[in-house]
Amino acid sequence: MYQHFKKTANLLGSGYSYVRSIVTGNAEVIGMPLAIGAELTNHCNLRCPECPSGAGTMTRARGYMDPALFHKIIGELEPYLYNLNLYFQGEPMLHPKFFSFLEISRNIKTIVSTNGHFINTDNAEKLVKSGLSRLIVSLDGTDQETYSAYRKNGNIQVVINGIKAITEAKKRFSSATTVEIQFLVNKLNENQVRQIKSLAKELGTDLRLKSMQVTEKDNIGKWLPGKSRFGRYRLRGNEFEIKSNLPNRCSRMWFNPVITWDGKVIPCCFDKDAEYIMGDLNLDTFRDIWNGPKYRIFRKSILTGRNMIEMCRNCTSGLNLRY
Repeated sequence: MYQHFKKTANLLGSGYSYVRSIVTGNAEVIGMPLAIGAELTNHCNLRCPECPSGAGTMTRARGYMDPALFHKIIGELEPYLYNLNLYFQGEPMLHPKFFSFLEISRNIKTIVSTNGHFINTDNAEKLVKSGLSRLIVSLDGTDQETYSAYRKNGNIQVVINGIKAITEAKKRFSSATTVEIQFLVNKLNENQVRQIKSLAKELGTDLRLKSMQVTEKDNIGKWLPGKSRFGRYRLRGNEFEIKSNLPNRCSRMWFNPVITWDGKVIPCCFDKDAEYIMGDLNLDTFRDIWNGPKYRIFRKSILTGRNMIEMCRNCTSGLNLRY
């Protein structure tokens, strides 16, 4: 009962401070985040061209999160969290101790996003019994040629077999784990939207159509869907820009930070290369970092000139896409 009250009070305090900050322009925060993203690893088995990890453009070090660090994170934040995303850059199921993280976070609504190449009949049972709330599997095509145009080195049949294994295990053990196919809509696969809907229904999964982020500006024309409702960019003159007026606010700064594999706290999931490090959990508590001067200054910059921050100019916050 006390824990429920504590979590609710934190929610109300965080929400109030966010709204008040928008109105007053004063970047104050009350309470702790409602959700976090934790990067288990930034290694990946695929070579997706618009992903810094896969494309090899990432400049920060590669590695795997220490379970002891994760214990520290959960120990401090569990009383406040409504959900936990165990992914950022890289493939989380590549972590040699992947299932130990699910055990540590069992009491929190936990979501994992994977490219699906490490789900099989041997570990499907373990996944659905782990307490995992949602498993998101990327499947960006309905045939090998289309799928691998973006998911370089990927095998569509391995992914589909993995999805079948997990949905069958769900039924067998009456698991509450939700399985969702995520389909990044781009120029090469937009004609397969109807087919992916049919496939998701056949496999017994949820489906999310997602606009594709392009990190290399010269490649936007290569990937931008022909149907504008699927794309997050528009052509203005000779330049592509995000379909957003980039309002001077962002809830992620008050509710949802990201922690990299080596313990760096960064503002959000758009900071792929950890350019805006707010603090290091190997040196400080999360609370000290969350309420620290770097975060206060960064929140203030969001409230006064979000369009001046490079990563924010490719962000979907404030963007309403309809499919």
